[in-house]
Amino acid sequence: MRQSVQDMTSGSLAKKILMFSVPLMLSNLLQVLFNMADIAVIGHFAGAMSLGSVGSTTILVSMFTGFLIGVSGGINVMAARYIGGGNARALSETVHTSAIVSAMIGMILAGAGILFARPVLEILNTKPELIDGAILYLTIYFLGMPALAVYNFGNAIFSAAGDTGKPLRYLTFAGVVNVILNLFFVIRCGLDVAGVALASIISQYLSAGMIVAALMRTKADFRLRISELHISKSKARSVLQIGIPAGVQNAIFQIANLFIQTGVNSFSAIMVAGNSAAANADALVYDVMAAFYTACGSFMGQNYGAGKRDRVLKSYFISLGYSFGIGLAMGLALVLFGRQFLSLFTSDTEVISAGMQRLTIMGFSYGFSAFMDASIAASRAMGKSLVPTVIVLLGSCVFRIIWVNTVFAYFRTIPSLYLLYIFSWTITAVAETIYFAKIYRIQIEKMDMS
Repeated sequence: MRQSVQDMTSGSLAKKILMFSVPLMLSNLLQVLFNMADIAVIGHFAGAMSLGSVGSTTILVSMFTGFLIGVSGGINVMAARYIGGGNARALSETVHTSAIVSAMIGMILAGAGILFARPVLEILNTKPELIDGAILYLTIYFLGMPALAVYNFGNAIFSAAGDTGKPLRYLTFAGVVNVILNLFFVIRCGLDVAGVALASIISQYLSAGMIVAALMRTKADFRLRISELHISKSKARSVLQIGIPAGVQNAIFQIANLFIQTGVNSFSAIMVAGNSAAANADALVYDVMAAFYTACGSFMGQNYGAGKRDRVLKSYFISLGYSFGIGLAMGLALVLFGRQFLSLFTSDTEVISAGMQRLTIMGFSYGFSAFMDASIAASRAMGKSLVPTVIVLLGSCVFRIIWVNTVFAYFRTIPSLYLLYIFSWTITAVAETIYFAKIYRIQIEKMDMS
């Protein structure tokens, strides 16, 4: 394996996992900040109706992008395993198969999104005065799905090789272009909602183009060659067996969140506004923690492929420790400085007070989600994705729906609603950890026998 691949199978795991994760954290934070910039531009320069139209699409956009992120996780795991095992041929087949599969999935999602945008928005009770703007935004935005899928594919390959710097640079450049185009299309051209969507897809195709070009330039064994593009059925099956369940899990999470939002909507408009402002913290914390889950999958995958059993388990524990620590630290910071954070979104003191009810409970809870998500990432690194997905759907989706209709229905207080997060994470974490421990023993026994 050539020098452009980071060796995750030797040296200090704690140091390497941290260095690997920092660019990913910055990349995830940039995506959140760029999304906030989109909202700020449309809100300040296009008006409340346009802002409402774009806001009405959040769940649908999150479902589709979450699905693509899940699929890329399967690519990451398999590529890391072949890199660790030094299997250049299998790695090349995985890269070329994944490129085609990702583009195909992106095109399918684009078609489905455009076709079903109106029916889904109507099911979600989107306000009549907002639905036309929302459909226009989605129709344009979904045209960028193939590019988003290809970028995630490239990001997964580079991450598996330990290079998280290139994707960060490409995303940063594309994000800056996105903000500039937002301002140009909305203010200068007066394109309103369409301008924001157009800026998004241009930046997505830009980032996809740059990451594909980088894959074609590299001298490593994961180099992308147009002449070798073909689908290997076995490699496609391996990637999709891990990626599809993960993608479905990410998408269904958004459906479960609808039930929570229904509970929030049963309170006053001030409480709803406070919840919306405080919920901006979720993406910041979750996306930073997610960097260590990617590290977990990449490092466990390479070391599993290399047959280094001791480093497989250490990679899990170190990634878990980092993600828990950063989640706890960020959560406590939000508890201490929550009012200052909420003031970025509203100047209404009542809304800020309402938002603090969410931030106080969630701030002490965020870190504990690491025990669930790190165990899921670890099981997928072992090649198991279906059962972890079923567990998380039962523990963090079905459980939440039951909680809303029982515990919350009985107490009817906002704390009784927000507490469902820590309880669902704890239950799911226990089950996921037990399953990972079982899978780890089985896989290590197979490794010892081979």
